[in-house]
Amino acid sequence: MRNLLVLGTAFAIAGLSFGTTSVAAEKEKKEAKVTAYSFKMNSLEGKEVDLSKYKGKVMLAVNVASRCGYTPQYVGLQELHKKFKEKGLIVAGFPCNQFGGQEPGTAKDIASFCEKNYGVDFAMFEKVDVNKDDACDLYKYLTDQEAKPKGKGPVRWNFEKFLVGKDGKVIARFGSGTSPDDGELVALIEKALGDN
Repeated sequence: MRNLLVLGTAFAIAGLSFGTTSVAAEKEKKEAKVTAYSFKMNSLEGKEVDLSKYKGKVMLAVNVASRCGYTPQYVGLQELHKKFKEKGLIVAGFPCNQFGGQEPGTAKDIASFCEKNYGVDFAMFEKVDVNKDDACDLYKYLTDQEAKPKGKGPVRWNFEKFLVGKDGKVIARFGSGTSPDDGELVALIEKALGDN
């Protein structure tokens, strides 16, 4: 009788640990399913955009600003958009005012500035925070991914670039000083667009 009790207890403990394992496995599985295309953002015009519509495309997400030394990179971003949009590249600008207050304008101001000065017609979104507790969920996800050459961690300045693959996973991350026509960045975009 005692042996049966010990055996029953062992099975109960084993069952409990199996249950714990399956809960942990389910949590891990759920987290693995979250990608950059799991989020919804508002366009610069204030319309909700479900980023899942970009599944199967490649996205270059950039935190932009109108009064920054890197602002002329809008030219290169627009060139990337023109060159690769038909092949499936989405250039996505996310205005942010967290770095030196260099994006103080309203959505209307930003849209006017980008169109008038740089002819921007790629996807632009509402102003967001990209760091700290108030960071939008998309940037919480992006900055938590280990992506070379820059690695994970907070965004350091305007015009950091996250290259996201067709599956919504971050392929690469480049700092502000990497221009949109940088050879390594362009090669990675071309490779991502060619991947099936």
